[in-house]
Amino acid sequence: MPDLTSTANPRVKNLVRLRTRRHRDAAGVTVIEGHDELALALDAGVVPDEVYWAPDLVRSPELLDRMPGARRFSVSRDVFARIAYRESPDGWLAVAAAPGVGLDDLDLGPDPLVLVAEGVEKPGNVGAMLRTAEACGVDAVVIATPERGGTDFANPNVVRASKGTVFAVPVASAATPEVLDWLARRGIRTFVTTPAGTTGLAGTDLTGPTALVIGTEATGVTDAWLERADATVVIPMRGRVNSLNASIAAAVVLYEAVRQRG
Repeated sequence: MPDLTSTANPRVKNLVRLRTRRHRDAAGVTVIEGHDELALALDAGVVPDEVYWAPDLVRSPELLDRMPGARRFSVSRDVFARIAYRESPDGWLAVAAAPGVGLDDLDLGPDPLVLVAEGVEKPGNVGAMLRTAEACGVDAVVIATPERGGTDFANPNVVRASKGTVFAVPVASAATPEVLDWLARRGIRTFVTTPAGTTGLAGTDLTGPTALVIGTEATGVTDAWLERADATVVIPMRGRVNSLNASIAAAVVLYEAVRQRG
């Protein structure tokens, strides 16, 4: 008999409330759903506070052995359907501390490669960028916001879209002026991608301390980035469109940086 069988259980109600950012921020947590996402988070050193699993759905219950300190609750299929975010859940859901640190807490190497995305809020784009950043071995991903506020890295849809890499890549979020000042203090050169860029991507030296800056597809980056950039870079395009999806643009410039760095 599962531990939780009623959707009216207070724990179940609390998990449903964590779908809203207000409740996640108040608790300082995120929700990780899915076997693969949870396994990657564990690989990255995440220690969940709670784990919920549906015996009727899970294929690999041995994952529980990797979370000896977490409070564990088996749940019925109906309860899991209530707490799950996915349309076809696999029976795993955990609650853990929210990802993300302050800018000054990011631990960068001697020649860091940093991806900065300004104004990108769609979980799918943020998640795709994180997956590419992890594959490229970047030192950090920073989301800059033109105004107050910040990206919700704890959004379960970001966790899902990133396949859990939000826990494997150091991430931070801050207002644009703060990010610009932080990069300047660290001596990191700033390369802004824009259709109006003055330098071709392949002709830009992306070795050494480098920040690659991506804006939104609709409006690009704000003027603050253009005014303080070390260079503006254009991605060559042979078709009729003049911009790429933000996550695709990030992938193109990151892999060019990886190529140059050997």
